[in-house]
Amino acid sequence: RSVAEFTEQAYLNYAMYVIMDRALPHISDGLKPVQRRIVYAMSELGLKSSGKPKKSARTVGDVLGKYHPHGDLACYEAMVLMAQPFSYRYPLIEGQGNWGSPDDPKSFAAMRYTEAKLSAYSELLLSELGQGTSEWQDNFDGSLKEPITLPARVPNILLNGTTGIAVGMATDIPPHNLREVVKGTIALIRNPQTSDEKLAEYIPAPDLPTKAEIITPPEELLKIQTTGRGSYRMRAVYTIEKNEIVITELPYQVSGSKVITQIADQMQAKKLPLVVDVRDESDHENP
Repeated sequence: RSVAEFTEQAYLNYAMYVIMDRALPHISDGLKPVQRRIVYAMSELGLKSSGKPKKSARTVGDVLGKYHPHGDLACYEAMVLMAQPFSYRYPLIEGQGNWGSPDDPKSFAAMRYTEAKLSAYSELLLSELGQGTSEWQDNFDGSLKEPITLPARVPNILLNGTTGIAVGMATDIPPHNLREVVKGTIALIRNPQTSDEKLAEYIPAPDLPTKAEIITPPEELLKIQTTGRGSYRMRAVYTIEKNEIVITELPYQVSGSKVITQIADQMQAKKLPLVVDVRDESDHENP
């Protein structure tokens, strides 16, 4: 074989591996392989929502040793993301300890300090696992079996959304509301020919973990839903008290400390003459 042929085949194999086995989620359960292995390993450890949590290091060790021979920090970060209520609309993991904050999602404590168990929502992905609903495959050394996908009872890929960057392609799906998606799913099951416009009546817009407002017009949201391309705008929620503007909710994945820094920079540049002071009064109860 020539170098050109070898390079083409090697790059294609690598690209397909990254697309299929690492960076992008499966449409059936909305999970990437590392996420699926974490959820499955936790269910095998008996970390159900009704039970007691265990050290996160225990879960990470099981995932790496049995199913996912990659870096421990990357595995733990994937686990943390599934436990953060400001990152996931419906968290799959219920954590105890420091799991980060909206201002600094990566400020979580080390895995030896935190504890975790599965959330009640994760049962929607696991409850039918033993009923012959999933295909199984050997793990990396052939000593155990693991599910290729989890038998999700709801479209988790729409409910929690996902972000993934692979080779030559990427995806960014926003989260949606459980009741709206289930209503849309039932309508689609009853009539598979349901139009995009009709589906948009059931699922009008994304539903983010924060309570900020989506201000994109409905016709633009419909275009995003039908084409799979586009962007939507969000606006912070605020109230006016005497001479102060009090911001109570920030848009999804927006850091409050960065917003304050940007406003302070604009004040120093004399671009906000009516703003005298900016301060952060958020606390544990009102983040």
